[in-house]
Amino acid sequence: MICFISARGLDFTPVDDSHLPPDTPIIVVLHGLTGGSYESYVRAILSPACVPLHQGGLGYRAVVVNFRGCAGVPVTSPQLYSAGHTDDLRQALFYISHRYPGAPLLGLSFSLGANVMTRYVAEEGELSRLKSACVLGCPWNLAANASKLLDTYIGRHIYSQGMGRNLVNLLKRHVGTFASDHDVAKAAAVTIALTKPTIDMFDEHFTRIGGGSSPPWPFASANDYYEYSSSHNVLNKVKIPLLAINAADDPVVQDVPMDAEGNGWIIMALTPCGGHLGWFEPDEGWGQIRRWIKRPVFEWLRATGDDFVRSPPHWRPLHEEGGFLKEVGIDRLGCKELDGSDIIVGTEGEAGLLAGL
Repeated sequence: MICFISARGLDFTPVDDSHLPPDTPIIVVLHGLTGGSYESYVRAILSPACVPLHQGGLGYRAVVVNFRGCAGVPVTSPQLYSAGHTDDLRQALFYISHRYPGAPLLGLSFSLGANVMTRYVAEEGELSRLKSACVLGCPWNLAANASKLLDTYIGRHIYSQGMGRNLVNLLKRHVGTFASDHDVAKAAAVTIALTKPTIDMFDEHFTRIGGGSSPPWPFASANDYYEYSSSHNVLNKVKIPLLAINAADDPVVQDVPMDAEGNGWIIMALTPCGGHLGWFEPDEGWGQIRRWIKRPVFEWLRATGDDFVRSPPHWRPLHEEGGFLKEVGIDRLGCKELDGSDIIVGTEGEAGLLAGL
């Protein structure tokens, strides 16, 4: 069992971290498509990572950045999230680095969240607030992978429809928020009326319009959104250590840029099997199934958190304006802590086929 203290969309663990030194590394996590901090693939890594060193863990802190609308996070503006919208992560990192100014921030992300995190570190380059990143099951070339997913019966009717249905269900829970915005409200109304929606149908009807801030949203088509949001075409801009792990038998991600555009900051790994965020193996001692991916991820986190020496980053300084925490030079963004927080204990998440991917 792993416990989180939730500050709106940010779930922190351990709940009581007063015993930890201020420079304890923090794992910053982005989950998959419609997931959250409750996902088993998230907890499989964070639960042991936040165990003290003398108990076999890393002794780190962690925070899961839940996408808006996911894991009980309210939607308070006419916008959801997408593979190409990085500002929610950017603002979360403002707050985390302000709250823990002496702590190195280590990125860990899954599937859709991996695409967002890769784009963030590429956009920021040497100014990235993440010291390193580990991305698992990243979709990379969104257009190519969407096309290949639809080429097979199981891809179209199981995976694409399963993920599309989960997105529509999430949209239904928050559709009332969009009533004041004509374009997004109209797109939402059309989208929730779809029958047997695939993920590309959801993107064509809603994400290209309501998946991010303007500009660059809205896009003329889902393909234009894919072209803008894909992470494979920005790898040359990454300037921090980045480990990317995909599986060759992943039914969702079938196009992986193994050359990493020749960027020496990036290590690309392709395992023979593992599916999409699986990487399971039997635990013979306990008669259970565990995720072996924890081992290389732990090695990476320990190496970049404890051993890798990075030149002092020249982050843009933070300042407060009108009660909002902002980064100098990015006036469009700001965040502030709301009164109250809740302790969340448990593992239950959203119901539905392929939830969290």
